[in-house]
Amino acid sequence: MDNLHQSIDAANFHYDIDYKYDAGVGLHEQTIDYISDVKNDAPWIREFRKTALKKFHEISLPRWVTNRDVRDLDFSAIRYYLANDQLPQMSWEKVPQDVKTTFERLGVPEKERKFFAGVEAQFDSESAYSRIKEDLSKQGVIFVNSTEGLNKFPEIFRKYFGTVVPITDNKFSALNSAVFSGGSFIYVPKNVQVKQPLQAYFRINSERFGQFERTLIIVDEGAEVTYLEGCTAPKFETSTLHSAVVEIIALKNAKIQYITVQNWSNNVFNLVTKRGVAHENAEIKWIDCNIGSRLTMKYPAIYLAGKYAKGEVLSIAVAADGQIQDTGAKMIHLADNTSSNIVSKSVSFGGGMASYRGVVNISKNLKGCKNNTVCDALLINPTSKTATFPKINVSGNKNIVQHEASVSKISEEQIFYMQQRGIPEAQAVSLSVNGFINDLVREFPMEYSIEMKRLIDMQTEKAIG
Repeated sequence: MDNLHQSIDAANFHYDIDYKYDAGVGLHEQTIDYISDVKNDAPWIREFRKTALKKFHEISLPRWVTNRDVRDLDFSAIRYYLANDQLPQMSWEKVPQDVKTTFERLGVPEKERKFFAGVEAQFDSESAYSRIKEDLSKQGVIFVNSTEGLNKFPEIFRKYFGTVVPITDNKFSALNSAVFSGGSFIYVPKNVQVKQPLQAYFRINSERFGQFERTLIIVDEGAEVTYLEGCTAPKFETSTLHSAVVEIIALKNAKIQYITVQNWSNNVFNLVTKRGVAHENAEIKWIDCNIGSRLTMKYPAIYLAGKYAKGEVLSIAVAADGQIQDTGAKMIHLADNTSSNIVSKSVSFGGGMASYRGVVNISKNLKGCKNNTVCDALLINPTSKTATFPKINVSGNKNIVQHEASVSKISEEQIFYMQQRGIPEAQAVSLSVNGFINDLVREFPMEYSIEMKRLIDMQTEKAIG
């Protein structure tokens, strides 16, 4: 999934935990009350959750999701809250041993020391470890889990919470709003530039479980930050659900990079909503790598709300046999002279299905707006599948929109050429795949790009044999 993995199978382990808090199986009002009681929610949050639960039952699945896609996902069979404690430890030595062993096997403490300005490590429903460098705290940077953000910084949290992704946005945003727990809350004060990345790591440990983190990031005027997100889960025979919501607010002249590298096991349904709002002259950049999962539906969106705002989504999706990667991006231009860029690359192995689903919208009466969209797909086997579903709506005058899409098969001549020079077939295919995505891989931090190439090598070896 990300630079914390030694291989695709390195994360395929779990521990039997005797949880202190367990909401049981199924989703009903008693589930909401249990979560709210355990977390000591404010009355408005309890009401927010219950409103969201009603909306979840009312809202249909997206029209493009077929029964085949979700036939093994039973919302009534999921456990919606599991935790041992409500407060994350600030010292690694105080983390419970099983949890600590899990993250040590994934390399979290080592990478924290080497690369990151702060780390949140979530285990099932709650953060188990949280730390930020002292010098950033002194500058007013906040990096805590969502529960702490709600309780300790309500004046900031409540102002922005649910403003970018409302309850009614889609079925899964409603679900997250009903049962959310964990995730990151970040606030970067005016003109503070966080030089090292902040990182959150989300680990699912339990069977028949749903993880519903809620991340809220506010980057104030002239501030900058990079946020890295990693996620893994062991493989179970039963379905696992991951349904996160991410809200980003970049105020005037602010800059944020949000980087995700996922390596879910192939029993995970990864159904998330991620969206940012860029105000005047602000920049939001999503960099996204999707490997693994049974079904991923992820379309990072940027609302370009202020003049000269910039948005960019760079995404890589790898679909192995039996996997569906339905990914893309949304760029909504709401002000003059805004610009956006979407670059999507997908690779399909065996019967894997990779789709690009995108939206570009330039409202009427706007001028000077620009969008460039490129989506390229590579098919490795005759049974591989790909599709492109772009939606472009452009009004106004003096706006520029470009869209380019391509589908190609891996070159048999190129593979044969490499084999003739002693390179095994799987390695030859891997070299071709890495060449196809290399321009996007370079956008990731070096440690992540190295690990991504290793993960793709492993996927290729498993697919080719």
